Amino acid sequence: MCFKNLPIEFDANGKASLREGTANPYSFSPTKVKGYVRRQDGPGATLAAPPKLRDWSIDPVTRVAGALAVHTTLDLENRKAVDAYSRAMLFRGYEIILQGRDPRDAIDISSRACGVCGGVHASVSALAIEQAFGICPPPLGVECRNLGEVGEMFYDHPIHLGLLSGPDYSTSIVSVTNPELVKKAEKTAAKGYELHGYRTIRDIMDSMNPLTGKHYLESIEYTRVGRVMCMLMYGKFPHPSTIVPGGLSTTISTSSFNEFYTQLGKMFDYIKVMIAIWDDVMDFFLESNPAYEQVGARDINIAQTGAWDDSTAYDATYANVNQWGNRRWAKPGMVIDGKLVTTNLTDINMGYEEFVDHSFYDDWTKSGSPRFSTDPLGNPVSPYHPMNKETIPRPGATNFKGKYTWDTAPRWDRRSIETGAYGRIWTTAMAAATPENPFLEATGDGVRMVLPRHNLPETEVFWKVPRTLNAFERNRGRAYAMGLNATIGMNVLMKAMEYWRRGETKVSTPYKVPKDERLGVGFWEASRGFLIHHMHMDKGKILNYQITTPSTLNASPRDPFGGLGPYEEAIVDTPILESVSDDEVKGIDILRTIRSFDPCMPCTTHMDTGKGVITREVNSCGCTMDD
Repeated sequence: MCFKNLPIEFDANGKASLREGTANPYSFSPTKVKGYVRRQDGPGATLAAPPKLRDWSIDPVTRVAGALAVHTTLDLENRKAVDAYSRAMLFRGYEIILQGRDPRDAIDISSRACGVCGGVHASVSALAIEQAFGICPPPLGVECRNLGEVGEMFYDHPIHLGLLSGPDYSTSIVSVTNPELVKKAEKTAAKGYELHGYRTIRDIMDSMNPLTGKHYLESIEYTRVGRVMCMLMYGKFPHPSTIVPGGLSTTISTSSFNEFYTQLGKMFDYIKVMIAIWDDVMDFFLESNPAYEQVGARDINIAQTGAWDDSTAYDATYANVNQWGNRRWAKPGMVIDGKLVTTNLTDINMGYEEFVDHSFYDDWTKSGSPRFSTDPLGNPVSPYHPMNKETIPRPGATNFKGKYTWDTAPRWDRRSIETGAYGRIWTTAMAAATPENPFLEATGDGVRMVLPRHNLPETEVFWKVPRTLNAFERNRGRAYAMGLNATIGMNVLMKAMEYWRRGETKVSTPYKVPKDERLGVGFWEASRGFLIHHMHMDKGKILNYQITTPSTLNASPRDPFGGLGPYEEAIVDTPILESVSDDEVKGIDILRTIRSFDPCMPCTTHMDTGKGVITREVNSCGCTMDD
């Protein structure tokens, strides 16, 4: 049974129900939740006899997407972080904007939630609408949507690895915090030289320098390749014009697939370089000081919803959601305490709750009985489930003992869970259920990928499930996830061209907007991971719409059980490994921790005071560690 904290049990046929004899099944007590690290509230409150502590606020956190602030408490005597609070600084109001609208509007409006990952919001919205409308795209429509997802990932991954997280390991930053590592890097040969062309680790670190480094600038160029791939399927990007319920409105031709293949070939070479670079740099740091393994470390609790549907299995229905969900190329799954406990989307949906005890929202459960006690299959759902949620903003002053963020606290089985591109390859590896194909094999302990020849020779790589989940393995996993993306993309492209050659050229299905009450759930993935849209409609209009993004999970605050959010957990106990005096500490290992999650906060809307637009000018690069 996958649930330890929620009162859900399964019969011999796998049917879920609430445990008998439980008077108030979804009530809770912090002492009854298994698997949590708990902290007292308030900066510095984690130690009974505080040593040399420094409260340190990072506002804004630079080199992330959007408005994020983090408050930490550093123990400079023992050289580690002892407390943390993650704060989403802007209110996301798309759920309120969508109320009362035509369901089809959700595709275009939710796409505007983010200027980086707008395509995935449009796609997952279309999935939710297809389920509610009872329609399914033609096979080629499914594969073309998959190709759009491939392109969008290729736009996003270089941004994170090359522009946002990469500079944390560059010469310009490491020379300030750990100059001895730069000297060592000058004498350390790079094992991946034949692929990336850098003879020493110092050469790689130089290439990561922001604004001037070769790898940094190349990453900018390759984001363009990803955008071209997106536009071939989506019409434009980041806010697609061709995603519709039941498929795509794109005009597809043979040249569409030929051009996509050309761009994919370029990415194969770039991925070979990217994996070699990140293997070399991550191994260098970990071998230089094994304590880096504790930077950003937390329990291995990962949530993924899966992506890239099998066009022979996907039918858009909730009734068959586990069947078509498990046929996805990238597998849905919950990894709890390092073990894959389920790959069923119904389990993922059933165990999901959101709490607002530390968020600038009112608790909707206090306003009456929940709308739904079960999902469409009769599986129990909590009053705190998104199907029952109402977005009721309640702005207020920041109070670390009370409310301090615009993010909510999503939990699965009342556990704090993270998600990411590394999580996507993690669940796929552990599920070990990839179909037979020439490019990709999940083995249970990792994923083997064959990257075809382009300008660089054919290269086989193997990502092994790490023993620890930390900042370094998140970044390394992101590089290998590009290989997962590319090998899946090659398989999807071959399938799409097969349909095209057979004359199965339709990419969309006609439909009518239903006027009765309907529910729809879209499960998909952004480049950063877990993405769900829940929609409740009636009389052709949206009654309730709820969006869960990857950073909703990762940036979440404390919960009513005393548990921390993933950023917060990862920061606590992160060592301060800078070789400088206390007064010169920059907190680079805290920043490496935060950026390893690739925070994406712009799934928000600006606040309107009625007197104008609030604007704040900041340096969004944070290129050096100089004051």
